[in-house]
Amino acid sequence: MQQTRSSHVDPAVFLPAMIFILGFVGWGTLSPQSLAATAKVVLDTIIADFGWGFVVSSVGFLAFALFLAASRFGKIRLGQDDERPEFRTASWICMMFSVGMGIGLMFWGVAEPTYHFASPPHGEAEPRTLEAALIAMKYSYFHWALHPWAIYAVVGLTIAYFTFRKGKSNLISAAFTPLLGEAASGPIGKAIDILAIIATLFGTATSLGLGAQQINSGMNFLWSTGESNSIALAIIGVMTIFFILSAVSGVGKGIQFLSNMNMVIALLLLLFLVCIGPTIFIFNTFTESLGFYLSDIVTMSFRTAAFSDGKWLGSWTIFYWAWWVSWAPFVGVFIARISRGRTIREFIIGVLLIPSGVTFVWFTIMGGTALHSELYGPGGIVDAVNNQGAAVSLFALLAQYPFAWMTSLTAMFLVAIFFISGADAGAVVMGMLSSRGTLEPRPGVVVLWGVLAGASASVLLVMGGLQGLQTASIIAAAPFLLVMVGLCLSFWHSLLDELQEGSSQRAVLGSAVTDAEAIAIAPEAAS
Repeated sequence: MQQTRSSHVDPAVFLPAMIFILGFVGWGTLSPQSLAATAKVVLDTIIADFGWGFVVSSVGFLAFALFLAASRFGKIRLGQDDERPEFRTASWICMMFSVGMGIGLMFWGVAEPTYHFASPPHGEAEPRTLEAALIAMKYSYFHWALHPWAIYAVVGLTIAYFTFRKGKSNLISAAFTPLLGEAASGPIGKAIDILAIIATLFGTATSLGLGAQQINSGMNFLWSTGESNSIALAIIGVMTIFFILSAVSGVGKGIQFLSNMNMVIALLLLLFLVCIGPTIFIFNTFTESLGFYLSDIVTMSFRTAAFSDGKWLGSWTIFYWAWWVSWAPFVGVFIARISRGRTIREFIIGVLLIPSGVTFVWFTIMGGTALHSELYGPGGIVDAVNNQGAAVSLFALLAQYPFAWMTSLTAMFLVAIFFISGADAGAVVMGMLSSRGTLEPRPGVVVLWGVLAGASASVLLVMGGLQGLQTASIIAAAPFLLVMVGLCLSFWHSLLDELQEGSSQRAVLGSAVTDAEAIAIAPEAAS
């Protein structure tokens, strides 16, 4: 059984992370041009020399997750053998989806397919043709479905396993005990947790920046307020207050309530587009695009800059893999926090397959409706994106249908709530990681990290807008990618040890129990 842990901060983790982040905020405030130039050099180096690492790792994480779900290890429970899930399955899925993808899907659900439609990746089709539309859907699925959720799954599963089954602290460093031994709680372990906090902060800041830009676009669409950094910064300030209030109310109250409300409203918006939009085209798009994606997934997964467009890969695929890795610490730790009592197989189905299915539906409806408009009229969405940026894409689509003011207002509300719930989870997780892994960090610590996330998002927007947000995500993700590989190795090592313990117990009992049953009783035998 897991021990109750102190909620006091760990100075060895808290202070270095705080100094680094305050230094970043100060540098960006005093000399944004210098910070932007330095970040660009670092970014170019990472993409040119290590982009292949993100490509190979993302495939490995997906294969590892699918293997665990199908293997004998799938029956292992994330907790004691008689424990059952803390949250209802519907709420569990809503929370992980809201935190893991919500703000990104609102921002890119229309924008990405239209980008690829106007400029097909790797020159695979003529722009603005039926072939380009199909390729646009394929790459949208590729960037948002199985691979990113596999990245989240391996982090969340590993943390949940060591926290709830092995009784370790809710820290990423604690999961390295099988590999590092006592060093996992020493300087090396502290460095791992510091990297996790930094990656979490920049992942949270990226989502805050995207949300602020999209809310600004919605306000301009509805009320002609104009779009500027000053308005986006004001939005970040207001939303930061709201997500901090939600965060200090706890996971079971604030985040669960917001996530459930998010999914209901999002479903209503999707149903509106299906019913009043090109219904048959949407269903046809889903069928053909999904088949096209599944038939090409291996080729796309292993594509690097050697024989393809390296600039495009850096701006899209590698950026996305890095973005998901930068989100993995806080989304993974958060998913682990809400997954106690579930089996490994149940966890992977819930974290990998169900959200991927929702993502397919989301892009089919949002992106498919936009592509129908471009192919058969009235069009104009691609031009709006080119002239005003990706943030306006959703509102440009909704403007083509009845009740545009109401659906646009609903979309803005959704963006705000996804904004709050995602940043909420990020602040709570940073509080956990800097407070020795406690599941209930002190409100003051959560507030402090929330304020710093808002400040960092503001700096990144001023430093370079969307490009600045993307740059920070990739730079923060690069070192944490190595941590994720180590997590997988440590998890596998521990699973093999548990299998061996179960086999030994089976021999002692002298009964013909299965390997899975032996695994299940191993913790009781050990205790």
